[in-house]
Amino acid sequence: MFGKLMPKEGKYFDHFNTHAALIAKGGALLTELVTALANQSGEVSRLADEIDRLEREADKVTHETLAQLHKSFITPFDRDEIHELICGMDDILDIIQDVSESVALYDIQQIPQEAVALAEVTARSCNHIAAVVKLLDSMQNGPHILTICHEIDQLEADADRLHHELMSKLFREEPDVRQVIKLKEVYEILESVTDRCKDVAGTVEAIVLENS
Repeated sequence: MFGKLMPKEGKYFDHFNTHAALIAKGGALLTELVTALANQSGEVSRLADEIDRLEREADKVTHETLAQLHKSFITPFDRDEIHELICGMDDILDIIQDVSESVALYDIQQIPQEAVALAEVTARSCNHIAAVVKLLDSMQNGPHILTICHEIDQLEADADRLHHELMSKLFREEPDVRQVIKLKEVYEILESVTDRCKDVAGTVEAIVLENS
């Protein structure tokens, strides 16, 4: 019943879907960037610029959503939940941008091939965010939404495991202390992308459970 009667005032779901699509693109670009570093392909600067562009686009969507929130009388679900959802989504792209900025800041020229696997998990998590947000316009999608949220949780656990493996290998095998410090920072930020995705999944899950 809730799904059929959900208020449609404003463009909230359009904003959510636009932002989520940018997150999915950001995850794909992040994987390309890490792969470029692993292969020393020379594409890192271009990919970093693309990530910056996406982050700026996402900021605009966030601001438009919050502006809509201030002028809407009717909202599809609780105002605090809308605020938490769009800001949480924005955090994901902020962290993706942090990875590319850290690569430039620390002048990282190469990264171990094993880091690509962690980037691929973050990309899958970003794709899951896009998928789950697309279903939010109807609470009749509740069971499917909760399934995807669970999968996002699992991807975060997978990222944790890969992060621990990368850190262990780094401390055991890298003789250059400066490189250890640089890569440690990048690994930690990279892994935190999935943490932010898990946070958004938690917000989505709460919305479903409270409104279905």
